[in-house]
Amino acid sequence: MTGSGSEAAPTTVDTSRPHPARVYDWWLGGKDNYPVDEALALRILAADGTAVRGARANRRFMHRAVRTAAEAGIRQFLDIGTGIPTEPNLHQVAQEVAPEARVVYADNDPIVLRHAQALLHSTPEGATTYVHADVRDPGTILRLATETLDFARPVALSLVALTHYLDGEPDGDDVYGLLARYVAELAPGSFVILSQVTPDLSPEAIARAAEHFRAGGTPFYPRSLAEFSRFFDGLELLGPGVIPVSGWRPGPEDVAAQAEGIVPVYAGVARKT
Repeated sequence: MTGSGSEAAPTTVDTSRPHPARVYDWWLGGKDNYPVDEALALRILAADGTAVRGARANRRFMHRAVRTAAEAGIRQFLDIGTGIPTEPNLHQVAQEVAPEARVVYADNDPIVLRHAQALLHSTPEGATTYVHADVRDPGTILRLATETLDFARPVALSLVALTHYLDGEPDGDDVYGLLARYVAELAPGSFVILSQVTPDLSPEAIARAAEHFRAGGTPFYPRSLAEFSRFFDGLELLGPGVIPVSGWRPGPEDVAAQAEGIVPVYAGVARKT
């Protein structure tokens, strides 16, 4: 089963300013970016030499976390801040473990919408859909997600490398309130999968990278261990807890990557009890 929950979604791509999804795509070696995105990606890489390794470590973390959730019996996934499709995508990882898994992707970038068809190749037993909506609009995302997911049953909520683009102020993005709104809709047994850039492990480089993001028009909010850990308040963290991203249940490729140095990104997976 495939489908799309978009509602009058815009298809015009603004190529006059960089977009984080396209910058991330460049770091991953993708082709769906523009000169303005490549220019920012290179400036940030010059300021923070771990940017490419960090993007790829984040991607591998998503694979491991989704596989962990699927092996624990989760059969429904809501991925917000999907980004431009890069194989293997989340649904491919989940459906490799459980072909009947149902996945909803959500993103607000028109270029992701343009490539969303690549996200809709589900197994016959499962389902994948795409919602063109902003994480700051949980009402829309949750309403459209219910067309595919049953929130009376456990869901794995994934926001990988997304929260550092949202501020924590109540009169701003209120990222803590937003996450709480999503978690409140999850059934017991659900999983929450998060990663976030931190200044803790490389403060000067991350400060420079943040300046480049902001100069390019992208808000950027690195968070400390305590600030990131707050996202998991009221949830049960899975081992090994909150940890630098390459160290979360690492595979051989992650162990090898750690030898190149830690990347300044925290990751964690928790269960709603």
